[in-house]
Amino acid sequence: MAKAPRQVEDADEKALAVPAAQPPVEVRPPDVGAVKTVAGGLPAVLHAFKHVLGEAGPWRGGKLLWKINQTDGFDCPGCAWPDPSHRSVNEYCENGAKAVAEEGTRERVTPEFFREWSVARLAGQSDLWLGKAGRLTHPMVLREGATHYEPLSWDEAFALVAEELNALGSPDEACFYTSGRTSNEAAFLYQLFVRQFGTNNLPDCSNMCHESSGTGLSETLGIGKGSVTLEDFDHAQAIFVIGQNPGTNHPRMLTALQAAARRGCEIVSVNPLPETGLNRFKHPQEVLHLLGPGTALNKLFLQVRINGDVALLQGLGKALLEREAKAPGTVVDRAFVEGRTAGFDAYAAHLGTVSWDDVVEQSGVPREQIESAADILARSERTIFCWAMGLTQHRNAVGNVQEVVNLTLLRGSIGKAGAGVCPVRGHSNVQGDRTMGIWEHPQPAFLDALEREFGFSPPRHTGLDTVATLKGLHDGRVKVFFALGGNFLSATPDTEFTAEGLRRSRLTVHVSTKLNRAHLVHGRRALILPCLGRTEHDVQATGRQFVTVEDSMGMVHASRGAVTPASEHLLSEPVIVARLAHAVLGARSKVPWLSLVEDYDRVRELISRCIPGFEDFNRRVRESGGFALPNGPREGRFPTPDGKAHFTVHTMPRLKLEPGQLLMMTLRSHDQYNTTVYGLDDRYRGIHQGRRVVFLHPEDVKARGLSAGQKVDLTSHFQGQTRVAREFLVVPYNIPRACAATYFPEANVLVPVDSHAEKSRTPTSKSIVITVAPSTVSAALLPAGTPDVARPG
Repeated sequence: MAKAPRQVEDADEKALAVPAAQPPVEVRPPDVGAVKTVAGGLPAVLHAFKHVLGEAGPWRGGKLLWKINQTDGFDCPGCAWPDPSHRSVNEYCENGAKAVAEEGTRERVTPEFFREWSVARLAGQSDLWLGKAGRLTHPMVLREGATHYEPLSWDEAFALVAEELNALGSPDEACFYTSGRTSNEAAFLYQLFVRQFGTNNLPDCSNMCHESSGTGLSETLGIGKGSVTLEDFDHAQAIFVIGQNPGTNHPRMLTALQAAARRGCEIVSVNPLPETGLNRFKHPQEVLHLLGPGTALNKLFLQVRINGDVALLQGLGKALLEREAKAPGTVVDRAFVEGRTAGFDAYAAHLGTVSWDDVVEQSGVPREQIESAADILARSERTIFCWAMGLTQHRNAVGNVQEVVNLTLLRGSIGKAGAGVCPVRGHSNVQGDRTMGIWEHPQPAFLDALEREFGFSPPRHTGLDTVATLKGLHDGRVKVFFALGGNFLSATPDTEFTAEGLRRSRLTVHVSTKLNRAHLVHGRRALILPCLGRTEHDVQATGRQFVTVEDSMGMVHASRGAVTPASEHLLSEPVIVARLAHAVLGARSKVPWLSLVEDYDRVRELISRCIPGFEDFNRRVRESGGFALPNGPREGRFPTPDGKAHFTVHTMPRLKLEPGQLLMMTLRSHDQYNTTVYGLDDRYRGIHQGRRVVFLHPEDVKARGLSAGQKVDLTSHFQGQTRVAREFLVVPYNIPRACAATYFPEANVLVPVDSHAEKSRTPTSKSIVITVAPSTVSAALLPAGTPDVARPG
């Protein structure tokens, strides 16, 4: 990989006094080519090794690949897809290899680097450039009025944070954000420190992605997690994949789907964009099949309009009930519905009032295709429903999830092998963080356990979630912002609003492995605290340590670093939290913070006494493969107040756009994981060497008098407000009419902070009303020969 350049032309520091919140516009336009028809295969292998060898080198890179997702190795720092019980030697995917390459890079961001680069000049670099600069090596401080970060000792760093926190008028004037990468041990200590400090202000990345899943499932099934295990995929007769692109976001899932398809399981995908990973797949480890056509995965593809999911899911339910009326007892699982659920009659009555014309109009899917999907559902006795952020980032996102639950209950497809609900979490251990108590709305039973164990009274009021944190920063209620991992500025909605809030704070602190844009938009003072990566040895007073994580399906297992740390000055996340708590709380706390992190078994012992399901934690996690957490719905039990699963009734959302408006969703490229950009290609969609594109239906391009490759500005419209993102390239694409798609974080500036899901308050990054107009900056065209529309080829 190319190294980040170390020098640029001199710039007037005074003119750059306020660093930009958004990455700079790309100098050259991206290249647009053919959409790929097959995922995986030899290209995936070559790209994986290119990243690993180019960044980590053959020795370090090879060791990392050898240990990733192995029982004696480390959990992939990428997605939360579970590990199979029988693992291969190469138990990783292309994007997992890229994540390891990012963390294992040989490049370093040292104090000398920061002396050369001012914050303003760094802000003028792209997100890719910032990431490729390398691993952070020393704690750094940006003092009030300074233009450059400078090094300081760890003791000085903790003292600075303690000074600011202890000077606050109320603990609620601080917010403590958490990234999904954080281990169970670090997360438990973090929430314990924050609550003993006196606040429940614990926003996390879950607020922005799967909060709608947790809310929707908790209300209907009694637990905010999925009900299936990886082994269930071996028994399913049908699998519905809704609002998800596993080929890019969870590539190891394709292995499970391939095995299911080969044994006759029928796979239905639902998405506004056809995704290559759900079309055909070549397993990179099947050498004899690398030259063949690959395995066809989709039995049926339903190209739903953006946020047409409630209409589609109600159409499926309506079709099933019509079949049941014609042949009673053959479609609805009457024994299950009558014995284990509540609310069926109201649900069925509501679907009786839903018209097929509305279903087709609002979903964008022809009735005959909906009927075909209903046929698959009707003949499947064991169905798994999978989904991701395509369902969870709309105003009606909780309703989306609960309509999936309705279909699951209608067919009795839960609590038995090969059936159930499967929200696919996007970040390793984001689910574990919530289990450990990272939540602004903690349950009373959990707080009672903390009070019994640690002898203090935890705060009982609801804290600030991510959206409330953004508003609190903006209006001055939040004065200190601390982030345990993540890239808060780029991950959140309404980029400029977020930046203004961060700039108004007294102190911003980021615990990080690498440089990112959140370090460059800061408070009056700012700290960067560099931590160990998951891939690295963690040695404490009692010897080498391991941490634990929870995957997307509720399995808890150990993760052991495999290589020497990038710098001798790095601390682990548990140690950073413990030393911070010791510095801030002092004699106010009876918790032996520093002793706990001498041996992480001591932390796990506390977890076992506070959180149900973790009894005998230290012994069980040392067993091969770890252990499964309790899950009532998985066993056919529903821990709701009445002990039953609940059907729910939802009004069908109606998309009403003004003339010229489109509904936009944000998505990832293939060279990206969350806000981390690995490269500038999205090869499955045919995009190369660029990210600032907007995908539009060819007829929508024509109707606006635009052309392929033209530069346009995007304007979002919400409650009389407008937000603008400039210089995006038009890419005609196979997407429904009146819909648009763009990459995040570049398009996050268009997402209003007040536009969020009902109940879950997840930002509506998949439902943004926009207009498109020729750029006021320039109108460059793509290279000659660019096709009018990206087509399979």
